[in-house]
Amino acid sequence: MVQDEKIRQAAEHVFDVMRPRVSEGDLSRIKDAYEMAAMAHEGQKRNTGEPYITHPIAVATIAAEELELDANTVIAAFLHDVAEDTEYTVEDIRKRFGDDVAFLVDVVTKRKKQKYEYTKQLDNYRQILESVHYDIRALLVKLSDRLHNMRTLDSMRPDKQMKIAGETDFFYAPLAGRLGLYHVKTELENLSFRFRCPWEYEVIEKQLQEDRIRTQAAVDAFTAEIDSILEESGISARTQVRYRRPYSIWRTMREVGCDFTHVDFKHFVRVIYTPMQGWTPQKQAEKDTGLLIYSRLSNVFKERPGSISNYIDNPKDNGYQSFHVQLLSRSGVWEEMHIASERMHRNARLGCIVERGESWLERFKTVLQNIAASGDGFSFLDSVSSSLYNEDILAFTPQGRGVILPKGATALDFAYEVHSEIGDHAKYARINGVLRPLRTELRRGDCVEIGTAEDVTYRPERLDFAKTYKARRRLHDLLRDYPKPEFRICGKCSPLPGEEVIGFKDNDGVVTIHSRHCQEAIRLASAEGSKLVSVTFDANPVLLYPVRIRIVAVDRYHLLRDIIDCFVERQHLSMNRLSTHTEDEIVECVIDFPVHSVSELHLTMDSIAAIDGVDEVQRLTEKQ
Repeated sequence: MVQDEKIRQAAEHVFDVMRPRVSEGDLSRIKDAYEMAAMAHEGQKRNTGEPYITHPIAVATIAAEELELDANTVIAAFLHDVAEDTEYTVEDIRKRFGDDVAFLVDVVTKRKKQKYEYTKQLDNYRQILESVHYDIRALLVKLSDRLHNMRTLDSMRPDKQMKIAGETDFFYAPLAGRLGLYHVKTELENLSFRFRCPWEYEVIEKQLQEDRIRTQAAVDAFTAEIDSILEESGISARTQVRYRRPYSIWRTMREVGCDFTHVDFKHFVRVIYTPMQGWTPQKQAEKDTGLLIYSRLSNVFKERPGSISNYIDNPKDNGYQSFHVQLLSRSGVWEEMHIASERMHRNARLGCIVERGESWLERFKTVLQNIAASGDGFSFLDSVSSSLYNEDILAFTPQGRGVILPKGATALDFAYEVHSEIGDHAKYARINGVLRPLRTELRRGDCVEIGTAEDVTYRPERLDFAKTYKARRRLHDLLRDYPKPEFRICGKCSPLPGEEVIGFKDNDGVVTIHSRHCQEAIRLASAEGSKLVSVTFDANPVLLYPVRIRIVAVDRYHLLRDIIDCFVERQHLSMNRLSTHTEDEIVECVIDFPVHSVSELHLTMDSIAAIDGVDEVQRLTEKQ
């Protein structure tokens, strides 16, 4: 009975949240949807052992409270599993709640087929994306569903956790980012990381907690001084300190190539203000107040040169607006500042749910429909990767034609976007007049000229630096005649014995071992999760695996000798390659050597870190 009362209270909370926003008639329909869901799922249990109805209630709560969606979408959230898991059909829902609710429920209901066109997962992704042609709310119901599933993933088996987390990291989190739902994207990424790589997650989480305790007093003093400055200036504003999550820190460590200690901006300070009265129109008042706050703060705190990003005048493609600047606190630390009005702050949280304009919505629909229209499983996955994961940049031909590409696109992608023939025969690029290779990554505003030659032939390595769907699809077509090698160890993540790993069995029964944070493993988990297998990757005293580390140290007499001595005499390891570079008394060494296991690698790195003068030791990935 206690449990029944908790369920009723949870449902009542949804009604209370919606009551101020909907009519009495719609509120009655929302209550009716809950009653139908409760009846349909009666007797069903979740993996946690709870009554199944707790899940639809939680999804409806996310839709109503966190995303502030309308009545029909909240109704669909209550009913999203009814047609899939009970005897009720979409037609039953249509008769009771109308065509709009029936459509939303139908889109998020997985199709049960005797034979899937590609795989069950890919067909489900395609079904979701195709719905955007009619209504973007279906995506929001699905994201609400996925968010609650991730919040309650503890009850699943490890292989099931990896499958669901892989789907989330590969598809749902970047989808939320494209929709401007940054809080949903961040939480999904972090939960996925937690279940894919629990050991790494716990290590970074502990480091973040320790860092927060260490810096708390200085951050509190900084924000208190900001509050005082704003109050003295007569500006109505509030400050927030937002701490980054483990996944965000881990991603920065990978992208920048540093350890936790050297990650900049583990938190940022947000100033949220109300525009000052008497300045019209509203958007001008917002900008003027934001710049006034910037002026007041930079009068007191030193501004870092070149640190301004003005997203108020130049919003991101999904509408994000804010004024970013870095200021030097009294403790001698650069602090990242985000200055935004209450409207901008709310819009940043709700993304596409608030008014974005028809042009943005149509561009977004086109992006997703192009993904859904991809011709095969390979193309579909690559299209997801290139279209969802990145924000757009705008580059130009010498004639001034604008070419929109995903962030991270290369000159080769530009060539294929202009014309497939130019891409096939591209030999070099001139970027802003400077001769550059085709693998060069482009930046917003670059002017790109592609040099071509008739004798250019296809080279498989071009696929490695093509990022867009169009370029990769063309290159993949050219690659069809090349034999595919069978790898037993992933060449991209190069896992070591003792690491957290997962296996993927291909159609020939060959199992490839991947690190659990390998992007290729996440991609495969999203496409063909049924082929994931649990594997044990233990050290073998006969087998060695190549690794590369980077050492940063203060130069001194016999430093290199001590490093070599650590390898040869103490760890009894050989070195395949050693390179050093010294600049202003700072030495950087890159060493290639083989190890038997990840524990041997960590032992070696710890031993090197203990050498006098050594400041940083890190393992480098293949890309580094």
